[in-house]
Amino acid sequence: MVPKIEIAAGKFVTLVEVVPPAGPDAEPLLDSLAELDPLPVTGFSVATNPVAKPRMSAMALCALIQQRTGRPAILHCTTRDHNRLSLQGLLWGAQALGITTVLLTTGDFVALADRATTTSVRDLDVFDLVAMANQTDLQVGVVLDPHPEIDGLAHAVERLGKKAAAGAAFAVTQPVYDSDQVETLAAAVAPLALPVIMGILPLRTPRHAEFLHQKVAGIAVPEAVRARMLLAQDPIVEGVSDAREMLALAREHFAGACLMPPFDHFEVMAEILEGK
Repeated sequence: MVPKIEIAAGKFVTLVEVVPPAGPDAEPLLDSLAELDPLPVTGFSVATNPVAKPRMSAMALCALIQQRTGRPAILHCTTRDHNRLSLQGLLWGAQALGITTVLLTTGDFVALADRATTTSVRDLDVFDLVAMANQTDLQVGVVLDPHPEIDGLAHAVERLGKKAAAGAAFAVTQPVYDSDQVETLAAAVAPLALPVIMGILPLRTPRHAEFLHQKVAGIAVPEAVRARMLLAQDPIVEGVSDAREMLALAREHFAGACLMPPFDHFEVMAEILEGK
């Protein structure tokens, strides 16, 4: 039986986020994840239709990952993609497949160009979904998105408190890139006494850093970090170095880290986790 992720047990948790393939063939992805076997990875966090584009069922991929790796997979569920009936069925189905932990979000908004053919559901909000999953006897995680582009940390922490009251057992943050961001987040969430897992998304190129900072809501790449990427002789090495620094800070301040390999570059995991 695949072990449950014990996020509140005082042991630092290391997750790797996985984006399902855009099609039915999961074998190349599963092969990549199998190569992480020697690394200190607690489990995998499986996204569901990120950026509101269709991907393989996250629940199906969670089951395949658990079968292949023997490590637990966290199922992301959104209020965007399912109505109340479907969400309850999804949660029961996850239990039946041995999935014990879910990460609940509202989901990315559907792009304006896609709204003629794609609709959002949202017939219950994330607080209702947290309560439903908690009553279904699943371990419930939620997202902490401080919206740095609008200085929204105080509001995000207030919402996180409401999610905790509804039954959330832990939170995962958006990616963080410097010590000031880490310390600000840690101080803001401390009164909630809720385990927090810090997001870490390694940078690949200066263009990648600028794109995340300018175009992706919820992510702020500090100017000093973007400057280092621009001046770096090898930007990938610089991005890995920053990710390793963030992992060390996460160990000091949070209950875990969620590493988010960009564009399925799982090969950087060894460099980040073991310095290889």
